Amino acid sequence: MSCLIRRPVAGAATIAGKALAGLFFVIGKRRGSPRKALHPRGEVRHGLVRRQGCSWRTGVTWLDGDGSDRLLLRFSRSVGLPKPFPDVLGLAMRIPLKENRHGDLLLATTGAGGLGRFMLRPARHRGAVYNCLIPYRTPTGPLLVAALPIDDDGFQFELVCAPLRGAWSSFGWLDVLPTSDYGPDAPVSFDPVLNVVPGLDSYTWAAQLRRFAYAASRRARGASPQ
Repeated sequence: MSCLIRRPVAGAATIAGKALAGLFFVIGKRRGSPRKALHPRGEVRHGLVRRQGCSWRTGVTWLDGDGSDRLLLRFSRSVGLPKPFPDVLGLAMRIPLKENRHGDLLLATTGAGGLGRFMLRPARHRGAVYNCLIPYRTPTGPLLVAALPIDDDGFQFELVCAPLRGAWSSFGWLDVLPTSDYGPDAPVSFDPVLNVVPGLDSYTWAAQLRRFAYAASRRARGASPQ
């Protein structure tokens, strides 16, 4: 029965993903530049994550274990509106893995409450709540990952995770380094469908929604396929 349910959902997600792909391609072409269709304006930084491990076992090694990681980050504005106009802000995180691989996490500004965590929320300043919005599939069930601001400037965040209806549990801290060896907005492309953090898998319907849209955005700006 579950397979019979999943197939129509995956099919609908594929149709929706292809529709988004067409929209992203048109938006990207209209921008007339190598900028992304969404989140065209951004800033690339380095960050340092200190992990102490989640208080309950999620089944995801990166969330459950302790350690430190030096990450590549990109803060961005989804529509590209200039400051001081509010926009849905994005925080992309590139996590180094073994064998010169990496995993990508994409977070966007949302609320932090029970319903607010599933709703995008425009913000003016970088020090806001960032959340994956679409849950990840983990060995212990659906899981959300978020970054909660510690300061208004967005240089320090508490990294947390939660089941769909549960409370946030801290698993680490993110410090955004003040300097970067990148330009103001280096052409770095993040893709959580292709670059998976082990244990944080996309549900099939979520992957279908994203896969076509990301590919169309890359084609529109002439980026190399990944």
